Amino acid sequence: MTGTSGDRLRIGVVGCGSISEAYMRNAALFIGVEVVACADLNPTTASKRAAEFGVTAMEVDDLLAAPGVDLVLNLTVPAAHFDVTMRALAENKHVFTEKPLSDTAAGGRAILAEANKRGLTVGSAPDTFMGAAGRTARRLIEEGAIGRPVIGTAFMMGRGMEHWHPDPSFYYQPGGGPVLDMGPYYLTMMVNLMGPVSRVHAVSTSGQTERLITAQGPKQGTTFPVETPTSVLSLLEFACGAKVTFGASWDVFRHTPPPIELHGTEGSLRLPDPDNFSGVIGLSRAGAPWEDTDTARFTFGGFNWPTVNPDRANYRMVGLADMARALREGTRPRASAGLALHVLEVLEAVLTAGGTGRAVDVAPVDCQPEALTEEDAKALLQ
Repeated sequence: MTGTSGDRLRIGVVGCGSISEAYMRNAALFIGVEVVACADLNPTTASKRAAEFGVTAMEVDDLLAAPGVDLVLNLTVPAAHFDVTMRALAENKHVFTEKPLSDTAAGGRAILAEANKRGLTVGSAPDTFMGAAGRTARRLIEEGAIGRPVIGTAFMMGRGMEHWHPDPSFYYQPGGGPVLDMGPYYLTMMVNLMGPVSRVHAVSTSGQTERLITAQGPKQGTTFPVETPTSVLSLLEFACGAKVTFGASWDVFRHTPPPIELHGTEGSLRLPDPDNFSGVIGLSRAGAPWEDTDTARFTFGGFNWPTVNPDRANYRMVGLADMARALREGTRPRASAGLALHVLEVLEAVLTAGGTGRAVDVAPVDCQPEALTEEDAKALLQ
């Protein structure tokens, strides 16, 4: 394996919040990866997570420099993604980061430049497009089930975070908001299906200037300012010719549009929430009634989360397992930094177009990942 010791990618986790549990628990499912250490700004949090999974708790600086760590899994808050990733690269570590790749596209480009200079590999969430639903949709499109994609809609809508998160203000700062927080799932899925975006139009607004925290905790009943748009409607022009309306909002109480619908010259395709790994795919062939396929029976589709009474599929870590494969084989990982950077550039263009009222061109780079077949998916498992 290039840049590692032995046949396993030794992973050090930086950031031991709630999302780290899924990554660390799922590591046992996959070949080629092993979590060996974890760190957090709060040593107590790191110690608790280390004891839970039988790994070594370390200080952040020590983990980044540790010779027994091949890759840093960056699970910090979005505002810290750039700093932690660049520090890890400076220690000659590969990196896989939670989304977004950085809080700015300029930061993302700097990360890629530094990784390329050092001969290192960077990957980025989301890897949900590699789940059973994303793979099924990709297969149907490549088989020509809907013909050439022409138009589509994608909607991520809800009320925000303050009703469940005890300290949600960071979601409403620059680098957050529904576009950069949830947009990566939707854009990554669509780029996986149709290739890169070339042009963006958008309008944006915010329903409230401040938010009230209603979640239980020490800050319940307090307010905080909103400093990034909480509702955006955009039109994405894909290089393949398809046009998709993408809406993202935290100002919506209830809605009915499906997460993603794509309409082509031969039919229509309906996708479940791209934040999930499985769900029901609907296909209408030339206007016929919907044919529904429950993808739970496919690899990375079965319900496994939470561990008690699971009600959804959560295979976070599959992107890292595929990255370990790519390092062994000398190929590009599917959840690549190039894909994440293009998605970040598109989302930044959405915010820019929404703020200025002017269309923004995006370089349609070669970033569509190689399709992950059912056989490929099974090969990543223990």
